[in-house]
Amino acid sequence: MKQTAHWIISIGGLALGVGLALSVVLRDAPKPITQKDIDAAVLRSLQDNDLPSRTARAAKAVLPAVVRVRGYGRDPKRPKSPEKQLGVGSGVVIMEDGTLLTNFHVVHGMERIDVVFHDGTVSPAAIVAIMPAQDLALVKPQRIPDDLEPAVLGSTGRVSPGDEVVAIGFPFGIGPSVSAGVVSGMNREFRSRDDRPALTGLIQFDAAVNSGNSGGPLVNMSGEVIGIVTAILNPTKSGTFIGIGFATTIEGAASAVGIPPF
Repeated sequence: MKQTAHWIISIGGLALGVGLALSVVLRDAPKPITQKDIDAAVLRSLQDNDLPSRTARAAKAVLPAVVRVRGYGRDPKRPKSPEKQLGVGSGVVIMEDGTLLTNFHVVHGMERIDVVFHDGTVSPAAIVAIMPAQDLALVKPQRIPDDLEPAVLGSTGRVSPGDEVVAIGFPFGIGPSVSAGVVSGMNREFRSRDDRPALTGLIQFDAAVNSGNSGGPLVNMSGEVIGIVTAILNPTKSGTFIGIGFATTIEGAASAVGIPPF
């Protein structure tokens, strides 16, 4: 009987020990994560961290591919005068070899052009294709930065008035500068004061652009280039931005300079 009692006491002690152990395990086991917990964590993260805006993200995606285009020559009235910078515009790299799109009027009549890349690299460049009727030119630099990434080209198939856009370039040579706005209309026409043929099929937008933005990209919120900034409308003599800008669609730009469809 004493031996039986001993075993009963031992078994009872073992059961008590197992019970205590299970109690500790269950007490320390993590709770299941619920959707409420996830929502609360996301909310805390949003409150504690300032996230970049949609326009900032779109601009960041394209900025490394935006270049300053500079044209040089001599004063036509003083042929023997020293060479000087006659103009500045913008461009956007669209190929891995550094080939870029800009406006024809940015490079037209220049004796020499160069491009300045995002990292400060300066390279002489040559015009490899022009399409004056669309005010477009394809330019290829002699050298490019090692880490150069071309911009991603988008489509205007789904672009509608009211869609947000970003314009990037060098207004008055300052930049790269970013401005934001919306698409104001599609399939617009623009006629310049010098009686050149009208540009057609344009994107109208209200992101601020000025002289020097010409040839720069118009970008959607996915960071894709959907147009090349071409002109502004201002009936006064000042020629500065008053709310109406125009861009050639990227489809029109690609076909104009012989880039395969994308």
